[in-house]
Amino acid sequence: MIKLLGRKTSGNVQKVLFLLEELRLPYTREDYGRQFGNTLTDAYRALNPNAKVPTMLDGELVIWESHSILRYLAALHAPALHGTTAAEKSQVERWMDWNLGALNTPYVAVFKDVKNAPEARAADFAEQVKTLIEQLKILDGQLAKREWLALDKLTLAEISLAPVVKRCLAFEIERPSLPALEKWQAAIDTRPAFQVAIGAKPSVTATAA
Repeated sequence: MIKLLGRKTSGNVQKVLFLLEELRLPYTREDYGRQFGNTLTDAYRALNPNAKVPTMLDGELVIWESHSILRYLAALHAPALHGTTAAEKSQVERWMDWNLGALNTPYVAVFKDVKNAPEARAADFAEQVKTLIEQLKILDGQLAKREWLALDKLTLAEISLAPVVKRCLAFEIERPSLPALEKWQAAIDTRPAFQVAIGAKPSVTATAA
């Protein structure tokens, strides 16, 4: 059985939970994270040298990095989610890579500081907010032209981005309306698998760790 190591409040863990639930795969999840004092141990570093979450165990196979886990699960259980041709895969993967290369840095910076008092925020907070909004506009522009990000259906692009975008849209910052992106996120929010991933409802496939 698949075992997922990572706290349920982690956006990267939620990506994997979203896919596991969409595929209705049986799995267990165990709380791992710095607040639990178990990711900096020698035992955990032997599984994941980065000492971060998530880490997934499928039998004797150990996989870390959330997007690598998504690709692995899709390859085994739902290849169409990744695209069925090289061209389709390129469409899906560019948004997964964009997520990490363009969106993630301002997202993490704003996530860490947005709840702090203005005087306690990092000096570049306003610039990070500006960059985040610029990236969200890119998503909004893409979704103004189509229902889904990459193909004509749900793909790994949605699964990798939705937990992060949901948080970005909830940040208490001044930003313009992003109607296409907000509509897309609202549609994702209705999916039972996503509701489980973000902790809004219990899983029907997970078992107790």
